[in-house]
Amino acid sequence: MTQWFFHTSREQVGPLQGEAALDFARRNPDAFCWRQGMPEWLPVKAVAELSADASPWAGGAMPPPPSAGIRGGRADEIDFRIYGEEMQFVEVELDPGESAVAEAGAMVYKDSRVEMTTIFGDGSGPEGGSFMDKLIGAGKRVITGESLFTTVFTHQGTGKGKVAFGAPYPGTILALKLSDVGGRLICQKDSFLAAAKGVSIGIHFQRRILTGLFGGEGFIMQNLAGDGWVFVHVGGTVVERQLAAGEELHVDTGCLAAMTPEVDFDLVQVGGIKSMVFGGEGVFFASLRGPGRVWIQSLPFSRLAGRMLAAATPLGKKGEGSALGPLGDIVMGNR
Repeated sequence: MTQWFFHTSREQVGPLQGEAALDFARRNPDAFCWRQGMPEWLPVKAVAELSADASPWAGGAMPPPPSAGIRGGRADEIDFRIYGEEMQFVEVELDPGESAVAEAGAMVYKDSRVEMTTIFGDGSGPEGGSFMDKLIGAGKRVITGESLFTTVFTHQGTGKGKVAFGAPYPGTILALKLSDVGGRLICQKDSFLAAAKGVSIGIHFQRRILTGLFGGEGFIMQNLAGDGWVFVHVGGTVVERQLAAGEELHVDTGCLAAMTPEVDFDLVQVGGIKSMVFGGEGVFFASLRGPGRVWIQSLPFSRLAGRMLAAATPLGKKGEGSALGPLGDIVMGNR
């Protein structure tokens, strides 16, 4: 069945199929639409298929959403460069008047022409919005592991201005343009690093009880929405997988870094009792079912912190040394 994507002045929606797509088109006649095979986004009114008629369009991959007629909610267009391997930082280049937002304490350096302002929430709402709206936005950030405040960096001079943001622990900075992933990205808590101003940072709730309890991410994940660049920090090395419709991937419950909203996130049992007790992988795997894109991290921070705690606590060590105690550690090369 044909999958449709829609773009309005407020949001991007999709994929929708069948009656759901027709209903959305009827309720939003001024929206733009796209499906596989169409060369560009077109007004809903100009597409016969959404009136149950045939359409002769042919073409390739999904183009960027149209800018004409879109009012508000647009993120600033920024340039950037990522430096480093294991301990990365991202340098954002701003034109006059452009802004980037970042988690409090993430800045590494900035040009003197770039001014720093601390605000409630993420700055994605309209200027001069109500205090209650800002308070709700800030509350969502706290629930997802971020602080009440966001720092906004705005280039107030001429020429180019640069500001850099650093990762808090070893890993990879994942740079994604939200308009290329359907306008939304679901990622692990406390992973947001920085973004172009205009990107919204909200909440994604896990609806399944078992997934919330044992999925490694809890009941609440971060929901990044908009059309601009976002920079998400994940542990270790990151790999992207494109899942076809119905394709299923099993992942360690802590290694899911991010996914697009259409991916179905559930749990599957590891195996028999022996595998659960002695396999070292816990009771469940995360089951990711396509279609959609997922990003997998090799070193979740919880795993890194657990190993550091085990190394620092003699009773918590994971099988190092021998019955000889400290002497065994020296013999085995653990000290």
